[in-house]
Amino acid sequence: MDYLSLIRKPIDDELSEFIRLFEESLSHTDGLLSETLEHIRKRGGKRMRPILTLLIAKNYDQVNSTTQQAALGLELLHTASLVHDDVVDESSERRGQPSVNASFNNKVAVLVGDYILSTALYHVSLTENTRIITSLAQLGRILSSGELLQMNNFKDQGISEEVYYEVISKKTASLFATCAQNGALSVGASDEEVKAAYQFGHAIGMIFQIRDDIFDYYDSKEIGKPTGNDMAEGKLTLPVIYALKNFGYDSMLNLARKVKTGAINKDEIAVLVDFAKVSGGIDYAVSKMNEFSQQAQAYIDFHVKHSAIREALSKYLEFVALRHI
Repeated sequence: MDYLSLIRKPIDDELSEFIRLFEESLSHTDGLLSETLEHIRKRGGKRMRPILTLLIAKNYDQVNSTTQQAALGLELLHTASLVHDDVVDESSERRGQPSVNASFNNKVAVLVGDYILSTALYHVSLTENTRIITSLAQLGRILSSGELLQMNNFKDQGISEEVYYEVISKKTASLFATCAQNGALSVGASDEEVKAAYQFGHAIGMIFQIRDDIFDYYDSKEIGKPTGNDMAEGKLTLPVIYALKNFGYDSMLNLARKVKTGAINKDEIAVLVDFAKVSGGIDYAVSKMNEFSQQAQAYIDFHVKHSAIREALSKYLEFVALRHI
């Protein structure tokens, strides 16, 4: 099934306009800046976040210039955060291509990330909607605090499912939530509708990140990262957290602590990965995704009246939960 075509169908024209605006916003005539921005533009992507903004706006009314500028500001903020994250994580690749810091250097990456962030602020200001502008500013704070929480969690020897949810809520779900919220705000939806849209986006984001974390327990060239890559970076994700909390014994807990200190090797990671699988960690993570899927489906059932938008959002939900890459 071609999920993306079905998802985009009600907003084909609006999405084409968004892509034009996005590429225009990441264009410049100055040499180094122009070269770096072109490098970022080539990454492409599925545009899942702006698609969400556009679909939610169209659920309540018609996509307008405020919607487009709100979506643009959010996607630019997300893009800037990825550039900065690659510097922090010392990543050499992003979506199978060399990262900005690897292709140029850390100084260039930080400055270009700052430029894109400023561009995001400029475009969101064009909405002239105080609530949308405020939401973008709040999102920037949440994303940064999520990164710091995750970094601090590396040092903490505790293993907590609650902290895991807090991290992914801040680092991933908050972005999807704000995309949905601002789609509703851009067309003058009621406070109740705005709140419902935010909760829908948040559920989508939680599903998205849990699914992404499950990928780490399987080896696939399509996914673009080796098995256990998260553990190699010091991250304990939901499948292994569940296994450790429910079936953990000293040897496995000691390996988990080695993950957090960065002292674990590939063979030890493989042991933890297998332990998470045989202990039902993947099944548990899928069950949590299903809980969030039920929350998201409830929004579609009660708040989406237009049949084409209902179909698109249903496919969006299915795609996020079932995607393979």
